[in-house]
Amino acid sequence: MEVVSASHGALGPLLGKLTALLAGECSRLKGVRREIRSLKSELTSMQAAVRKYSMLQDPDVQAKAWISLVRELAYDTEDVIDKFIHQLGNGGNKSGFREFFRKTARSLKTLGSRRGIASQIDDLKIRVKEVKDLKDSYKLDDDACSTKEHSAMDPRLSSLFVEEAHLVGIDGPRDDLSNWMVGEENSSTKHRRVLSIFGFGGLGKTTLAKEVCSKIKGHFDCEAFVSVSQKPNVKNIMKDVVSQVPCKKDLTEDIDTWDEKKLIAKLKELLQEKRYLIVIDDIWSISAWDAIKYAFPENNLSSRIITTTRIVEVARSCCLDGNDRMYEMEALSDIHSKKLFFQRIFGPENGCPDMLEHVSNKILKKCGGLPLAIISVSSLLANKPVIKDEWEKVSRSIGSALDKNRSLEGMNSILSLSYNDLPPNLKTCLLYLSIFPEDYDIERESLVRRWIAEGFVCEDRGLSKQEVAENHFYELINKSMVQPVDIGYDGKARACQVHDMMLELIISKSVEDNFTCVIGHGQTDSAKRQGLIRRLSVQHIDQEIASVLADEDLRHVRSLTVTTPSCTKHLPSLVEFETLRVIDFRGCKGLQEYDMNGIDKLFQLKYLSLRGTDMSELPSGIVRLCGLETLDLRNTYITELPSGIVQLTKLQHLLIGRPHPWSNGLVAHTVIPNGIGNMSNLRIITGFNISKSSLGAVEELGNLTGLNELYLQLDGQGSQEFKRHEEMLLSSLCKLGSCKLQSLWIRSGDSTPLLFLDYWSPLPSSLQRFRMTTDYYFPKVPKWIAPALDNLAYLNINLVKATEEDLGILGEMPTLICLVLTFDTVQEERLTIRGIGFPCLKELSIENGGANLLFVEGALPKLEKLDLPFFVSLAKGYGFHLGISHLTCLRHATVNLEYHDASPSKTRAAAAAAIRNEANAHSNHPRLIIYGESVEEEIDTYEEEFEQESGISEEES
Repeated sequence: MEVVSASHGALGPLLGKLTALLAGECSRLKGVRREIRSLKSELTSMQAAVRKYSMLQDPDVQAKAWISLVRELAYDTEDVIDKFIHQLGNGGNKSGFREFFRKTARSLKTLGSRRGIASQIDDLKIRVKEVKDLKDSYKLDDDACSTKEHSAMDPRLSSLFVEEAHLVGIDGPRDDLSNWMVGEENSSTKHRRVLSIFGFGGLGKTTLAKEVCSKIKGHFDCEAFVSVSQKPNVKNIMKDVVSQVPCKKDLTEDIDTWDEKKLIAKLKELLQEKRYLIVIDDIWSISAWDAIKYAFPENNLSSRIITTTRIVEVARSCCLDGNDRMYEMEALSDIHSKKLFFQRIFGPENGCPDMLEHVSNKILKKCGGLPLAIISVSSLLANKPVIKDEWEKVSRSIGSALDKNRSLEGMNSILSLSYNDLPPNLKTCLLYLSIFPEDYDIERESLVRRWIAEGFVCEDRGLSKQEVAENHFYELINKSMVQPVDIGYDGKARACQVHDMMLELIISKSVEDNFTCVIGHGQTDSAKRQGLIRRLSVQHIDQEIASVLADEDLRHVRSLTVTTPSCTKHLPSLVEFETLRVIDFRGCKGLQEYDMNGIDKLFQLKYLSLRGTDMSELPSGIVRLCGLETLDLRNTYITELPSGIVQLTKLQHLLIGRPHPWSNGLVAHTVIPNGIGNMSNLRIITGFNISKSSLGAVEELGNLTGLNELYLQLDGQGSQEFKRHEEMLLSSLCKLGSCKLQSLWIRSGDSTPLLFLDYWSPLPSSLQRFRMTTDYYFPKVPKWIAPALDNLAYLNINLVKATEEDLGILGEMPTLICLVLTFDTVQEERLTIRGIGFPCLKELSIENGGANLLFVEGALPKLEKLDLPFFVSLAKGYGFHLGISHLTCLRHATVNLEYHDASPSKTRAAAAAAIRNEANAHSNHPRLIIYGESVEEEIDTYEEEFEQESGISEEES
């Protein structure tokens, strides 16, 4: 029931604030404590009722209407409470906290203040009573007790009976998995194997499992196919398997009297002497797998189990043995998508008319290679006239048709299964993604900061809000609700995307719940909205849409997101917004002319992004945004911060700097503001220039003991003029290193030496990432880095030359996962990477210089990604041998062929062929990319890299 998640997103933050108010000093104000306690009690009771109604399979219209009233009441109550807290003030400094409240209490004794607060609370109490009375008059509690969950038809049932002739794009995966399943038949080991097929709902996991089973079942004594579903009944599942296993009738005559324990024992006994093939479809939890897995014995007869699931962690739990395999379902290719689509509409012999080519591509793009989506939409179109306008209507209305059109009912059911399985907090976080347009890369760091600013996240069992929010992000990926984008060295996704069909679903639910209002999503969704706009996403705006917005009450909008570059001409002024928590103008052009007067009145604002805009100066009112937690000014023309910025003592993320035009990293020209030491909540700083800042400001960096990440620029080429700046920076780093500093990135526009870091003491024991982007090269690996830093996972370092001694030292680092090396020189002798050292290294990249490497047996036991230069003229003497076959975990390899002489094309071709032969012989068949086989290719590669480096990722900043 989707309306519950939006209500949770409104009630959760509010109840937290009421609790904090009751515990705070303001509770001493006469009469206030009683009113707040009464509000909290009633709203807590309503939250419990909302949760109870969420358990209903099909709540009636009255229940939905009542929950909507609760949601709007919660929003308005939180706005009143926030204004009340603002009137009390921000609390001043800690030492004067009690005195501050005494003064505030005296000021609130004035007639005007008392009347204002009392009137608003009285209005809320009246609304609370009305909502409470409505619940009683609707008899919702009686309905909740009497409503029985009806059994809906399994939307995956059709997958079991689809005709093979109608399948598209399944041959390759089916044959690959079938060969793997029976590949051990003739070997001496006869282990049981588990194949777990996982992926997004609607990709065809059940169909693939059925096809694999059909192809190989002749190799087995018995086979069975059972479905687990979201609410598994272990007893029924076991009975279902037993009924499909051949056995004497008298063995199962009293099966209806068996309990779960006996069913599992009997099934295990039946299978013990058989080579069995079992398909366990649609597992939703690790506990469900744990409850049934012991019924399937490891009988050394090459038995096989196939499981399907949407959840990565469930698939992983099924494949704990080294012989098992996880297989991630992929979307259909464009060719297969078109074949399936047109085959369903026009038949196998006829193609698509030219007039429908363009609209067909739009529809297929929205289907995103999802077989179920393609089949559902094509079935809908098959019953419509072959007219372009009709197809255009379908293209525009797929989202609204999901829950209305019978042809799309199966698609809606499949997607809703995943959505309904989410807990309320994750539903809220998922609905929030409806703010972003199709194909948008939603950066993790920005998203989790926005969730926190919206109040969706609270601390939990020793975890910070940041950690809880990141867990939510990864859980949405784990449950296949969103797709990961740009997976880093640590296995974490830097961003995510929402499949177009899932986006249509969550937009539909968000509009129904009045969770978001999307302007420019095909049409103005505000026409369908009931209630005030709470979150506004502007994806397109013109004069007509602006006139519609002009009639809206924007005072209650909590977040304003603009994702279209040129829209500020028609955008309402910030004066019209009063309760904004989030403003995201990323990428907006013309923002310099936008009216930002009144931004200082947005006392609830926690997140402000001007990233990628043409702003050259901050609005003066920003220094009065005392609640601001994130200020993102990257890739703007802002190079100077107002001195009053240091008053923003709640600021946690201060991000500034412009991308360098041809190298990775940010160019930092901004001066550190004097007084920055007072901003004790800062966690991440990017884009400050040490050499341009005052000595006092550089020294104050050391007072930021909560700092986790620091990105800075140091220029001066080591001249005496900036010697004191180096000393002050070292002093600050020594203080930060003994606290929470986890990431340090030093950039220089020249070859400014970094030898002063040799005196870093105490060593930064918490440091996990160190990166340098500079023309300076260390003569050897600094002792303060290796092997001293036990927690370092990422190291990007410049060295004068490659030596086995330095590689040996780096190999001693116990937690190093990613190593990026840049050398100033090229060594003629080949370096050998031996079978000791680098126990955890997964990625190795040599960006320049160095030497040819030879990997021997046992080297880099966990390396998955390799990127290195290969000096052709030096390698001729030893047959271009790299030793890739010894990198047992290798998945990706990029080799850049380098020439220091006029190497003949035959030599280049021979080098490339030798490397390819090694990769082809590797058991993992790693993906291999070779650059530099021809002069033209080198030019193309250079141009491509230049274009890529013109931008900068969230992680880099």
